[in-house]
Order: sequence, then structure tokens, then C-alpha cells
Amino acid sequence: MCYLLGMAATRKDPGLAAVLSLIVPGVGQIYNGDFLRGIFWLIVTPGFWIGTGGVFGWVCHVIAAWTAHRRANWHNYRLPLGLPAS
Repeated sequence: MCYLLGMAATRKDPGLAAVLSLIVPGVGQIYNGDFLRGIFWLIVTPGFWIGTGGVFGWVCHVIAAWTAHRRANWHNYRLPLGLPAS
């Protein structure tokens, strides 16, 4: 995705991505350049908070943080190989 937007590919900090998504699910994904995944989490998380009366909303925070961390590591792995970031 970064190459399509003309942005330079840079290393992503997995810890920062995870913390951002733990606080606000979707922000870590957007930091990683995964805009559609970020929008998904921004929409789904409030639905879980409201739909379950606050019982399972925290689950979205944890899963979003884990996936943001994983995707940042995946992104960093692909950079030295010269592969597209998306």
C-alpha cells in the first residue's frame, strides 16, 4: 500500500503499534499502513462494547493490539526482501 501512495517504506515499531491498538483499536493498524483493517476495528469495537453491554469490548482491544503487533513484524520482515509492504 505504501508504494501505491508514493510513501517511502519504513520500519514499524511493533510495540507502538500494539499500544496504539490497545488504547484505540484500529489506530495501530493505521500506523502500520493497513487502513482498511484499521477502519474495520474502529467500527467493530464499539459494536462489541454496545452489543454485549461492555462484556466483550475489551476482547477487541486485545485482539487488535495482537494483530497490529504481528502485522508490524510482518511489515518489517518484508522490507529487506524488497517485497511490497501490503
